[in-house]
Amino acid sequence: MNVAPSIPESLTAIHVAVIIPAINEQESIGQVIAAVPSWVKQIIVADNGSTDNTVVVAQKAGATVVPARIRGYGSACLAGIAAAGNADVLVFMDGDFSDYPEQMGLLVQPIAENRAELVIGSRTLGHRERGSLTLQQRFGGALACKLMRLLWHAHYTDLGPFRAISRAALEQLQMDDRNFGWTVQMQIRAAAAGLRTMEVPVDYRCRIGKSKISGTVRGVVMAGYKILYTIGKEFFAARRYAEKSGI
Repeated sequence: MNVAPSIPESLTAIHVAVIIPAINEQESIGQVIAAVPSWVKQIIVADNGSTDNTVVVAQKAGATVVPARIRGYGSACLAGIAAAGNADVLVFMDGDFSDYPEQMGLLVQPIAENRAELVIGSRTLGHRERGSLTLQQRFGGALACKLMRLLWHAHYTDLGPFRAISRAALEQLQMDDRNFGWTVQMQIRAAAAGLRTMEVPVDYRCRIGKSKISGTVRGVVMAGYKILYTIGKEFFAARRYAEKSGI
């Protein structure tokens, strides 16, 4: 007889909210929601202007759907945060079923046990299905991580969207990027603030449907530009603050 694995008490004792930015993900969003662990208290789909049945499918699957009327990944994340209320831990993941929701405990447990404040799921450390990360994505991620290591002494291996952060830590970061710079801004500000940050290996598979970013040349160029722009913006903002404060 198969016995279901027990759920650590540390996961059931806290309020975890999952935020899923989505745009035209009707083919995948139901599968994503169904795979979210039972100990998660809230599933929030931040709809970023879908023109298909994403909203209907997500609602039927049991998620709360909130609109993110300003286009952009960061805008959708911010809309989801606003809807999460007083959740202790916020988890971010994509709606295309490329992440493995059942691995969420790997991200949340270190925070629940007060061993970390931000946990990033690293696709480069985990198993990647062939073709799930394009050459452009791998190169751009490696470059961004190298720049963060040089400028902030932060040792990251990925900009993976599958991540968890405590509510208190998130509020400390004062996130405001509304587009492709969201993930790198979070990692930069976490390093600058001295947050206890971890990376854990997570698996990654080919998404369902076509990517709005890596699926087009324009999307790749714009995402790459925004990531580099965000790194530069955060670096020079920190320098100006240090000079003004006499640090």
